[in-house]
Amino acid sequence: MGIVGGVWLFLLGVLGAANLIIARKPEAKELIDKIAPYQGWMGFGSMWWGLWGIVWFVLGLGNLKHWPVFWITFGAASTLHFLLGTLLGVGTFKTFVKQEQAVQKVDQLVLKLAPMQGTLGLIGIVTGIWLVIANFIRI
Repeated sequence: MGIVGGVWLFLLGVLGAANLIIARKPEAKELIDKIAPYQGWMGFGSMWWGLWGIVWFVLGLGNLKHWPVFWITFGAASTLHFLLGTLLGVGTFKTFVKQEQAVQKVDQLVLKLAPMQGTLGLIGIVTGIWLVIANFIRI
């Protein structure tokens, strides 16, 4: 994932936990409002990026014995990209998908994830910071 993936996950986490962040630091609203207009596209792209990462995570199961910290971090980051991306990009996703059954499945997933959005956002922020740090210490 590297630095770009870490920064991207950090931004997704900020968008996901925006309400929690603004409740503690009202001055952060101005900064969050600058990236909020792009949240649908960021989420839509992250959903697919995360899904691709999850596939690679499962296929790379053999890496667990060689690089356990990297493998677990990659799996967590990919999962967070997918979950936060789904939550933030659901509106954009619905504009492209015309199959009613697929839209209903996404709506069901979003209903299950919505109560955890703030928590997922905070975990995304921490994981994004860890990805950037881990890139420099080469775990």
